[in-house]
Amino acid sequence: MEKYLPKYVPFFTLLALSGLLFLLWNITSLESWNCQTVSTFYQLQNSIQSVLKTSEFFLPVEFNYSFCAHLGQEPTAEEAREESYLLKSIAWPEPLVLGLPLRQSSDPAQSYYTIQDPGDLQVGGQLVVKVQMHNFLGQPKKHGGDFLVARLHTPELAAGVAGQVHDHNNGNYAVFFPLLWAGVAQVELTMIHPSEAVMVLKRLREEQSDRVFFKSLFRSGYLSETTLCNLCLPNKQQPLCNYTDPQTGEPWFCYKPKMLDCDTRINHSKGGYKKHLLTVYESYFFQSGVNIKIPIHSAGVDNVTVQPAKVQTKGMHLEFTPSGYYYQGSWRPLSGVVMRQFNGSSVITQCLRGKMVYMYGDSTVRQWYEYLIAHVPEFKEFNFHSPKNVGPYMAVDSNHNILLRYRCHGPPIRFTSVSSAEMHYISNELDGLRGGSDTVVVISIWSHFSTFPVQVYIRRLRHIRRAVIRLLNREPATLVLIRTANLQKLDPESSLFNSDWFSQQLDAVLRAMFKGLNVQLVDAWEMTLAHHHPHQLHPPPDIISNMVNFILSLICPVRRKRRRG
Repeated sequence: MEKYLPKYVPFFTLLALSGLLFLLWNITSLESWNCQTVSTFYQLQNSIQSVLKTSEFFLPVEFNYSFCAHLGQEPTAEEAREESYLLKSIAWPEPLVLGLPLRQSSDPAQSYYTIQDPGDLQVGGQLVVKVQMHNFLGQPKKHGGDFLVARLHTPELAAGVAGQVHDHNNGNYAVFFPLLWAGVAQVELTMIHPSEAVMVLKRLREEQSDRVFFKSLFRSGYLSETTLCNLCLPNKQQPLCNYTDPQTGEPWFCYKPKMLDCDTRINHSKGGYKKHLLTVYESYFFQSGVNIKIPIHSAGVDNVTVQPAKVQTKGMHLEFTPSGYYYQGSWRPLSGVVMRQFNGSSVITQCLRGKMVYMYGDSTVRQWYEYLIAHVPEFKEFNFHSPKNVGPYMAVDSNHNILLRYRCHGPPIRFTSVSSAEMHYISNELDGLRGGSDTVVVISIWSHFSTFPVQVYIRRLRHIRRAVIRLLNREPATLVLIRTANLQKLDPESSLFNSDWFSQQLDAVLRAMFKGLNVQLVDAWEMTLAHHHPHQLHPPPDIISNMVNFILSLICPVRRKRRRG
C-alpha cells in the first residue's frame, strides 16, 4: 500500500484544498448547517489530514534554540551575578583536543582504580581510591571530564554510601568514601559517560533544546486543530499564541491554529522526541555495553575491612560528608534528623493528623502521593476524572483531619495530556497557600528540564525560591521539602534526553539556590546511588519507602526529653 501512496497524494491534496475553499466561501452560512452536515464535513476533513500526516508532522524546521534561555523576566543585577556564578560552578572540563576518534576516548574496560594505602581503617575515617582512565588503545588519558559515580557497600549488611569523585583534569581521579560501619566494604565505580560524550550532551543542550517537542489541541464546536508548542518557537513560520504566565513571566508558546483563536486551547501534551540528533562520529560515544554506565574494575583488591571506631579517630578531617547512608536496608541521615520507621497506616495517620500536605512537581514526587494512598486505607480519593498519572489528585482522611494533594508543575512537562486549565506554575500555587505549622509543602522539579539550557532551570527555580521565601515570611512554621534529582537507567537514545549528566548539573544548581533557606532537602541522588537497586527514573518501593520515612521523620521529629534541673 505504501508504495502506491505517493501517486495519490496530489489527488488528496487537491481534495483538501477544495474542501478548505468550500468552507471559506460558505463560512458565513456555516451556522445554518445542521449538526449532521457539519459532522460529516469534518470527518472527511480529518480523514484527509490523517492520510497526509507523516510522523514528522509536529517537527519544527531546523532552528537554533539557544536564545530560549534569555526569554522571560529580566533578572535583577544580583540574580544575574548569581546565574553567572552558578554556570561557572557547574562548568565541565573539556578535552584538550576536540574530535578525537573513538579509540582515543575513555575505555572503562581498560581503566582501573586502586585503593590507596588502606592501613588500619576505622569507622569515622575515610577511604581514598585513585582512578586512572585509559583509552581503547590502552594509553593513559591526559585530560579529565569523564562522568564517574561511586559507592561503597556491604551486601551482607544491606549497607551503602555514595562516594565523591574529584577530577584532577589529567586523566586521574580521586574518590573519597566516609567509613560509616564496620565490616568488609566493597568499592563500586561506574563510568556513566566518557568526556567525549559529555561534550556531545553539552552541544545538544545548547543547540537542540527542542529535541523533545510538545503540542496542544485547540477545539471550538466541531472544529479542532493541533499545533506545535514549546518554550520558544521561530515566529517566521506562522503566528504564535503567547501563553506567557502573567505572574512569573515564564514563557510558553504554541503556533496559532489556522482557523481557531488562541483561547480555544484545551490541553498540553508531549509531542515526541526528535530523531537523528547525532552524527555518525558522535554516536560512537553512546554505545550500550561499551561506554554507557560501565563498571571500572580494580587493578588489585576491591574491598577493605573497616574496624570499629577508636577514640583517636574522632575529629578526623573528611573530604566528603554525605547526607546519609544505608544500614540494614534503612536510610540513616547524617544531618541530625532521627530516622523513624513508619510501619503501618496507624503510625502514618497519627503523624499526619491535622496536616495539609501539598505535593507539586513531576512524577517522581507523585510516587510519594501514591505510596501514601496505597499504605493508608483511611485516605479517600476524590475523583477529578484526571488522566492516569497526570492529576491533579486529592485525598482526605476526615477522621484524622488530613488533606493530601498532588499537582504537576507547569510546562515544560512531558505528560501524555494535561488540561490547559490544570497547567499551574508551582510559584503561583505557593502564593495561594496560607501556610503554618499544619502545612507541609513538597516540591520536585528537575526531570522535564534536562533538555533545556541551564538558564531556563535557574529562572524557574528563581521564581519558586521567591515564592518559598514569601510563604516562610508569612508563616515561618511551614515545612518545605525539596526533592533532588536521581540517577536512572540509560541507553543510547535516552542518554540524549535524560542523561544522568543533565540531572547532575540541574541537581547542583538546585542545591546551591536553596542553600541557607529554611527548607529540607530529600537527597534522592544519594539515596539512589548508595542503594543496590539498578538506577531507575522512578525508584523502586524499597527506596520510596525510605524517602517517605525520612519525610515523615521531618514532619514528626523525635522529641528529646528535657532533663530535670
